[in-house]
Amino acid sequence: MSATVSFEITSPLGPQTVTVSYARVGRGEPLLLLHGIGHHRQAWDPVVDILATEREVIAVDLPGFGASPSLPGGLAHDLPTMSTALAALCEALELDRPHVAGNSLGGLLALELGRGQLVRSVTALSPAGFWTRAERRYAFAVLAGMRRIAERMPLPLVERLARSADGRAALTGTVYARPGRRSPEAVVAETLALAGATGFAETLRAGTAVRFTEDVPGIPVTVAWGARDRLLIPRQGVRAKRLIPRARLVRLPGCGHVPMNDDPALVARVLLDGSR
Repeated sequence: MSATVSFEITSPLGPQTVTVSYARVGRGEPLLLLHGIGHHRQAWDPVVDILATEREVIAVDLPGFGASPSLPGGLAHDLPTMSTALAALCEALELDRPHVAGNSLGGLLALELGRGQLVRSVTALSPAGFWTRAERRYAFAVLAGMRRIAERMPLPLVERLARSADGRAALTGTVYARPGRRSPEAVVAETLALAGATGFAETLRAGTAVRFTEDVPGIPVTVAWGARDRLLIPRQGVRAKRLIPRARLVRLPGCGHVPMNDDPALVARVLLDGSR
């Protein structure tokens, strides 16, 4: 069941109130789940029930995505501000240094929280920020194109496409290696989430200057990459391992950029192993 929480963060304009939608389920050590740009917390649904047998799982809609409103005016959707907001979220939810896992943008945010020693462990699935300039331009062009298509596509057409495996591949084949496995309802919902993501454009603009260039010392780090990731190509995982030499680098065979639906059992095992 979803809920919302509001909390204050500091800004150059004074205290600002941020509201975040989240779902919380399970028992055990807390595990915070962060989705990618243009997605929503339901991206984690294929693995949540497995994780919840051993963890208290908190899946959030990042500000400006899913059911969470954008950050208040004057606050940028950039890495420092989002990290500050997530740290304040943890405090508001009484999460004392949770484990954190993230995909794409969420993976980058998870690593940033780890770098700040705000979490117990980090598991990053195809995290952003380990790209070359050309790789970033390619990924951002693809993301912007997906966003334009989602915004312009009438809902009846989305629903009709989602009813067939070929249609689901057309809508989501860029991020899933096995798009036919995604349910029609989920594909419709995430297409609408991409079209309605109020934080998308500003987050993408802020990302043009982002590269992750530092180690994450003192905590366990797992970096996992889908072998069939077509958005952030797998060799970026090798760069991540060079920068974070103590990290465990895991290959996810048969998985794309958003691997949770491609192989839920494998991804859940990686997340559980990474958060011990």
